[in-house]
Amino acid sequence: MCFGTIRALRKAGLLGLNRRNAQYTLVHNPRRQYPLVDDKLRTKRLAVEAGLAVPALLGVVETEVQIRRHLHVFLESHDDFVIKPSRGSGGNGILIVAGRSKQLYRKIGGDLLETAALGYHVSNILSGMYSLGGQPDRAMIEERVHFDPVFETVLYQGVPDIRIIVFLGVPVMAMVRLPTRLSGGRANLHQGAIGAGIDMAAGTTLAGVWRNEIISEHPDTGNRIDGIAVPGWPKLLEMAARCHELTGLGYLGVDLVLDRDRGPLILELNARPGLAIQLANRAGLRFRLDMVEKAAPRLGGIGTRVGFARERFSVTP
Repeated sequence: MCFGTIRALRKAGLLGLNRRNAQYTLVHNPRRQYPLVDDKLRTKRLAVEAGLAVPALLGVVETEVQIRRHLHVFLESHDDFVIKPSRGSGGNGILIVAGRSKQLYRKIGGDLLETAALGYHVSNILSGMYSLGGQPDRAMIEERVHFDPVFETVLYQGVPDIRIIVFLGVPVMAMVRLPTRLSGGRANLHQGAIGAGIDMAAGTTLAGVWRNEIISEHPDTGNRIDGIAVPGWPKLLEMAARCHELTGLGYLGVDLVLDRDRGPLILELNARPGLAIQLANRAGLRFRLDMVEKAAPRLGGIGTRVGFARERFSVTP
């Protein structure tokens, strides 16, 4: 990222980590509410109770005894699935099984694993290897999402997801995270995925950021990442806006995925969403957050809040 771009972003209201913590997460996110989003299992159950769509939960492993006695029997009835730590962060510890080859399980990259290897991975999850603070954890087994083909030409394996920042119930900025070869098929910017901004009004992708570089083409496919229309964009904004009441958090990140059959699903929520989304959009968060804070008293229902976002935060003429 060149210094000229950074200076331009500062003038455009770039939000830094210290200000994010002092003015937003500390002020608007009560600590007692953090467990609702730090624990993915609690988040999933909360979303289901509220009628929000999520990837189906196939099972939960909580003890080593369950691994030894039941895991192999349970997995035999599923050809594809995802194993993830309930308290994991940054995409760590997520294992995606895309199919079977006789008694072996195939990862999305093509590697084959024995049942014992899956059991070992689950055991590492329980030990807290991937959890926040290294605390003992639970392993969630979810259905594997089959992504909407809209992003098929601009990703390398894996499943793209959409991050929406929500402040006081108003969606303020969004991006789609596209897996690359460098990221190993994971939609995680720190591991080498692409973050492509999304116009809040039109729901179309903009240019993106990859390894701190502004890009317009996917490094693996060579196809342009901008100008892609996200299906059902208003519904995604509404789902994200609802997460404010769902969690009681004033500043949060909502991660969604587009399933080809079920439509938008909530993957997880984040009380400390990263700030690279500003680079992906080439716009700062600070001015948008200021606008929402001033307008908040008159922004009541979800439709009003989403309408405000689409009217005020579009970057296209």
